[in-house]
This record gives sequence, structure tokens and C-alpha cells, in this order.
Amino acid sequence: MYDAAGSIAETYALGSGPWAMTPVTRGALGQVWKLSGNGHAWAVKELLFGCDEAQVGREAALRDAAAELGIASPRIHTDRHGAHVCRPGSSGGSYVKLYDWVDGTPADASDLDVLDWFGRTMALLHQAGDGTVETPGDWYERCPDDTDWEEVLKKVRDAGLPWAEELGRFVATSAPQLAHWVTPSAPDGLVTSHLDLQPQNVLVGPDGPVLLDWDNAGPVSAEREFARALFVWSGGNEVNTEAARRLARAYRDAGGRAVVTGPESFSMLFATELNYIHVQAETAVDPSVTAAQREFAGRQAVTWLRGAPGPAAVSLLVAALGT
Repeated sequence: MYDAAGSIAETYALGSGPWAMTPVTRGALGQVWKLSGNGHAWAVKELLFGCDEAQVGREAALRDAAAELGIASPRIHTDRHGAHVCRPGSSGGSYVKLYDWVDGTPADASDLDVLDWFGRTMALLHQAGDGTVETPGDWYERCPDDTDWEEVLKKVRDAGLPWAEELGRFVATSAPQLAHWVTPSAPDGLVTSHLDLQPQNVLVGPDGPVLLDWDNAGPVSAEREFARALFVWSGGNEVNTEAARRLARAYRDAGGRAVVTGPESFSMLFATELNYIHVQAETAVDPSVTAAQREFAGRQAVTWLRGAPGPAAVSLLVAALGT
């Protein structure tokens, strides 16, 4: 970034400094920095692909409602003008959001106490967001069709990327198997929720687990978010059925009402996986983004191709939760 530390500190009225910014991690939507000064630290999320200010409002509202129910998460700060997102220093620069800094270690999804915490937390989230009248976005409800896949596959092949044939095999086999189960949600059972409930978005600090990365907050089928979370928290394709049952029991005991009824419950899981692979493949050959962004997208595409959910794992989860 440009010399942003002082500009961000001024925009958020943090004091005179001196200030330092160090890179922490890069995600699909942005770069996270640590802003330090005057004995304090904050997390800065630089949004690399623009900003939907209404979406940031949903994020802040859900995070605050969840906090009232006891879910620990970093507070999202407002700037001098009361906005949750801003463009400090330059109208042409990146949008940024400022959060409390959280110290902690990555959540261990095999830790029974963490699984219990997560099951309770998801139930509370679904209670906090109950009764939404909004419709889930296409990212969670639809997926690329045959034409979309063929177009991006041609681009990847024409670019000579080494994973082109791996993508081709996926397009010919796994993609249509997963797409079969992707359908729009029924209007009942919708909630406003986090939409990215995975172990990577939880840090365990001195006072217990903390839920991060609320950027995607919005409407979703509770059943489908529950099913997706079960898959990613119980080992993905290496299913740990005992972990899945433990999580489901904690969710039910805390008042969670969603249940897995069959492969159709995993529609959100399949849609998001297919959409993510497609978007990353597209970005990997997009001349309008930076070389670093193309390289990151290519690595993401390969990683997600190799970890895409398999029908066998989903069937095992359905059977385990039906007993």
C-alpha cells in the first residue's frame, strides 16, 4: 500500500502515532494488515476488488446482534463520519475496514471443546438472524453452467497453465455431479448469517474462540449453512463422523433447528465450491488484474480443485447424521 498507516489513523481518529503497518495474510477478497502504534494494534482489511457498502452494513449489523448473544468477534470500527468502510488518503485508493486486533491461535477442528463452541455459536447465529425476508445471492444458489466451464477452460488451456488438464477432468466429471444438487432455496427457513463458517475463520484467544471474517454476512438457508459447516468442520472429504455428530448435537442443544435431509442439503456447499473454482480460474487468466493477483488465483484454483467435495463424503455424513 501507499504510506497508509498515518492516513488510516487520522481517518479513524486513532491519535498521533508513530504508526506502522505490516502484512498479515491475504484472502480471496482482500489483504489484512496489522496497524500498530501508541501501544495498541488494529486489523486493517484492504479490499482489493472494490466494496459493496450495503454489504458492509449487513456485516456490522449481524456482528453486533451476535455480540449481544455472547458471540465473540472483532469489533468493526467507524471512521470520523460514522462509516464502517472508507477510502483513506485518496479517492482512487483501496477501500479499507478497521477492526479490533485479535491475538490467538488457529482453531483445531478436532478439539471437542471447539466443536461444542462452534455448534452453539452457529445455533446462536441462526437465532440472531432468524426471520429474514431477503433472498440468498446467486453465489450460494446457482453455479456455472456447461458453457461457462468450457469458456474458462479454453482460456486456461490457451494460457498454457500447468493445471489446465486437471481443470478439464473436473469440468467433465465432478462439476456436473455437484451441480445436479444446486437449486434455489425454499423461502422458509432463511436466516441472516455469517456464510463463511470454517475453522480458518476462528482464532482461539485467552478468553476462548473468536469468530472472524464476517464480510459475506447475508441471507441463507439455515439448513444449507448447517450442512456446509458440518462438511468443513468434520474433515471435508476425510469425514470424521464422530466430529460431525458432536457438532450437530451441540447445535441442537443450543436451539438450532436445521437438519440434514440428504445430498440436497449440501446445495450451498456445492454452489460455493463450484463458483469459487470458476472465479479463481477466470482471475488466473484475467489481463486486467495484477500478476500477483493472477498467481494467487491460480494457486487457489488448484487447491480447491483438489479439495472439492466428493459424493462419497457427503453420503457418509448424511448416513451418520441419520443414525
